[in-house]
Formats: sequence, C-alpha cells, structure tokens
Amino acid sequence: MPRYRLDLAYDGSHFHGYARQPGVRTVQGDLEAALHKIAAVMTTDIAGRTDAGVHARHQVASFVTDEPIDCVKLARSLTKMVGPEVVVYRCELVADDFSARFSATHRVYRYRILNRPFPDPLRRGMAWHVKDPLDVRAMHEAVQHFVGENDFASFCRQSNGKTTLRTVVSASWCTRPDDLLRFEIKGVAFCHQMVRAITAFSVEVGLGKLEPIAAAAALEARDRSMANGAAPPHGLVLWEICY
Repeated sequence: MPRYRLDLAYDGSHFHGYARQPGVRTVQGDLEAALHKIAAVMTTDIAGRTDAGVHARHQVASFVTDEPIDCVKLARSLTKMVGPEVVVYRCELVADDFSARFSATHRVYRYRILNRPFPDPLRRGMAWHVKDPLDVRAMHEAVQHFVGENDFASFCRQSNGKTTLRTVVSASWCTRPDDLLRFEIKGVAFCHQMVRAITAFSVEVGLGKLEPIAAAAALEARDRSMANGAAPPHGLVLWEICY
C-alpha cells in the first residue's frame, strides 16, 4: 500500500504527550482520529515521542493507506480538524521502506530558560523561569561531557530494562536576546526525560552548586539520583527531525 509522510508542529501545553493513552488527550489520538475520518488510517508511526507539556516545531509521522490521497487537501483538512494547537504543514508520498521513526538519523531538541529576576507572562508556556543568575559558560562546558556515545542511566527514566546507551552529536548552551538562554542538543535518539534531566543538571552547574566536571562523574555513576530531577516540560521543543 502507498506510504505517506506528515510533517507537523504542535503546542503541547494541553496534551498528555504525543503517544496515544487511554482516557487522556494526546497528539497521536487527535491526529489519528482525524485521519480515520478522512482516509480510514488507524495508526501512525512517529519520529519520536514527546512528554506531556512538551512542544514540537518539527515532528514527523508516517502511515499507509490504500485510499487515494491528495496531499495538499489532506494537510489542509487535518489542520482544520486538529488545529490550532496542531498544524500539519506538509504531506507527501514516500518510498515503501520509509519509516518516520527508523529512517530518522538524528533528532534535535531545544530548551529555553528565561533568566531574570521577574517572569514574563507572555512566555510562561514556552520557557522555564529561573530568577537567579546562571553561568552560561560553565553550563556549556558541562554539557560537552555528554557528547559521544555514553550510558545516560543517570539522566534517563528507566523503562523495562531497555538500554540507556545513547549517542549525542552536539550540545551547547548560549545566550539569546531578551534574557533567554538556549540549550540545543542533537543526537541519534534520546531516552525518556533525558534532555530535561540534562537541562536540570546544567542549571545546577549554572547556579554554582556543581562544577562542570561533575557531569563526567554523574555519567560514570549510572545512578538516577546523581541528576537533579528534570526541568519543567514547557521549555522543551522537539526542534528538528533529520533524515
């Protein structure tokens, strides 16, 4: 059967994550319900799951159907049905062996922190407010220890004995305009809460509570208690899926 790819973005504020769950609203649940009405599509593959409250600038889904599809009309119709929180901005016919999940080579996430004494009500749903000054250089130095293939057991929520080995291609902290700090991390794949845990650890370094070298010790320990929980989900955006 023909296989199609959807590129979409969403505001995750009012969703219990991407993956379908019984009894709660999810991005996948809304998207598949709309697809079923248009083309009798029951399930989709996805490039990467996002947690409750996490946003996506670029997410990719794929599906198969034996019904004729007009991609321009499908993208427009889906956006009308699941918008304004979800926007499907591209639909295309792809090769039979394409998989939104397994064909992806890298994922890029960005996290934003508003670093100033007072919050901003206009950005409260898109950035974590940290009032105390953060040492961005120290934070950047710390995350360099995560680049390469490492066991991220200290920074992942364990799940069914699955491996916590992951490969990070790049990681950086920088200062943006308007008191915003931005963390960008690119990797082959990420385990549950890994990016948010690394962000929370970075903040501890930025506040002077930990030295940057502590990142290496935390990795070596392979102990979840070595990391300081997870940063709030609303500052995190799935930024790009690479193929």
